[in-house]
Amino acid sequence: MRPSRIFITIVIVLTGLTVLLIMLMHDVTATVAAFWGGFALLCAADLALSPSRRNISAVIDLPRGGFCGMKVPLNIDLSARRGRLPELFDIRLDMDDGLEAGWDAPIRMDAGSREIRLEGALVLGERGDKKLSELAIRYPSRLQLFEIIARWPVDLAISVMPNIAPILNGTIQTQMLPLLDGAKDMQLRGDGSEFHQLRDFVAGMDPRTIDWKRSARMLRLTARETRAERNHQIIPCLDTGHLMGERLDGLSKLDLSINAALALAWAGGLGGDLVGFYSFNSRPHQFIPPRPGRMAFSRIQGVSTALRHDTAETNHTLGLSTLNARLARRSLVVIFSDFVDSVTAELLVENLAVMTRKHLVLYVAIRDPALQDLARPQDISLDTISRSVSARQILRERQQVFDRLRRLGILCMDAEPGALTPSLISRYMDIKAQELI
Repeated sequence: MRPSRIFITIVIVLTGLTVLLIMLMHDVTATVAAFWGGFALLCAADLALSPSRRNISAVIDLPRGGFCGMKVPLNIDLSARRGRLPELFDIRLDMDDGLEAGWDAPIRMDAGSREIRLEGALVLGERGDKKLSELAIRYPSRLQLFEIIARWPVDLAISVMPNIAPILNGTIQTQMLPLLDGAKDMQLRGDGSEFHQLRDFVAGMDPRTIDWKRSARMLRLTARETRAERNHQIIPCLDTGHLMGERLDGLSKLDLSINAALALAWAGGLGGDLVGFYSFNSRPHQFIPPRPGRMAFSRIQGVSTALRHDTAETNHTLGLSTLNARLARRSLVVIFSDFVDSVTAELLVENLAVMTRKHLVLYVAIRDPALQDLARPQDISLDTISRSVSARQILRERQQVFDRLRRLGILCMDAEPGALTPSLISRYMDIKAQELI
């Protein structure tokens, strides 16, 4: 409980009046005592008429887990054991960093209500085990002389996991279906390198597909049908340096990369490929050898949940050279990383050039939409023009790095946060269709 502005105003007025009476009159003891006594009785009556903290009970309903970047329902039930609830109050939840609840505006309720259910949402902005420690509401007293603060200790926890909602709802599988069973699979037959089946040769087929030995044995023309090769190695490689801690659309670049890497691991399992995992920042971290995608997915998910971005600068030379030494077979290496300008990207380019001699490298970066907005300002002023010039220079240097990587034979992706996962799966499907691995 603390005094309100009305209380402080009355105290200031009474203090000034007391000083004035002392200066003008000789014996003001009874008058001053009456003023302050009446004010004390008014305060006591105000507290007696106001809802008490002990009379209010609070119950919080929260799920045990959720996906990073998503919202989960957060319900709070307030009830009065006797009397009524306050008609106007603010609510606050003390929680770990990475969680956000949206009760910013004061809550109004009908006069005389004894219970209320507050239905809100908790935004999960960071992976890990998060806790809610305290619930507090603040409401004015009946005569608005005090602000009463009621607190309840809370012992609730929620496990925030990487977002695999596209996997659970079938979005990734639906996106992969054309490659597995539909039109793209039909186009791959006859152009791939892996034997699929024998079939009778018919007019219009490529004569080069005829298997002459089997045709002679079977006394009719027989063609070999091939398809795209499977059992490739796919290695999502995550940079967890300080640049990956930048937040875009409420999530860090590392969280966005983890979500996309898990989607790629699941798509690789559907595509019949072997999926591994690797992370690095200033030094190499855990390496998971390639395994069948669905078998490796759970382990990759567990490792990625514990990843945190480092405050140190990324050592691309040590990280990528270590990965290159561990991979004995040609693989698709998908590197999620970032750079500031062409100077800081120099070591990244050199090490990717070394890796691409043996492996197929796909470099994935996340575009900042705010930078695009700064480059094309709506209002014209000296400040916006200077910001636009700087933003255009950054974008120009960024494009120069991508052009240099493409000339070295490195595949590049520069996607916006919301389009990262579907764009990555589409690029993976194109790589398999073209048999680039």
